[in-house]
Amino acid sequence: MKLLAIDTATEACSAAILIDSVITQKFEVAPRKHAELILVMIDQLLAESGLLLEQLDGIAFGCGPGAFTGIRIATGITQGLAYATGLPVVPISNLAALAQSVDKKERVILSAIDARMKEIYWCIYTRNADEDITPVMDETVSSPDQITVQKVEENALFGIGSGWNSYSEIITKTIDQSISGIDAQALPQAKHILELAIPVFKAGNYIDAEKIRPVYLRNNVTG
Repeated sequence: MKLLAIDTATEACSAAILIDSVITQKFEVAPRKHAELILVMIDQLLAESGLLLEQLDGIAFGCGPGAFTGIRIATGITQGLAYATGLPVVPISNLAALAQSVDKKERVILSAIDARMKEIYWCIYTRNADEDITPVMDETVSSPDQITVQKVEENALFGIGSGWNSYSEIITKTIDQSISGIDAQALPQAKHILELAIPVFKAGNYIDAEKIRPVYLRNNVTG
């Protein structure tokens, strides 16, 4: 299988390519430079792999939530590439991509992205014995003191994402349970989007270009 993934939903900009079982990624934290960087990254990955875009089997992208401008860039570029080549597309949640990046020993993960305006985008995921992550709720946006988490066993909850960087004290106090660790500096990466997209493509659950939609979670979007 040969797949491309892109993500521009946060401060990070990344593109990754899967050739059979090998993933190669370009990644850079570069706020407000996504539009100029992402196409260069895609061209570099294709050149290094010796492939043309139309030789791929599909495209995955970080569909949000995140910064409005960044999500719009990823959505627009993915849609343009898919229209030009007829390649199928799989949208992947940026919150899920964060959860996917967490060490496999962690079984309950609270992904949170700073949504600005004193709010966070967040979702809780569990990891099963096969190491697959599954959301246990709908993704949501709220103030950090409105998070609700069912009690888990001691030190079984791991926190990840920029929402923890901005509001870790509030979140920790609100959920009122011990946590195994926090990675507050983590940003979504295209390689984790690819990992989540592979089984979706294999199952045939992809979409066509005209059905691509961004996920903002709120109408009053910023950034």
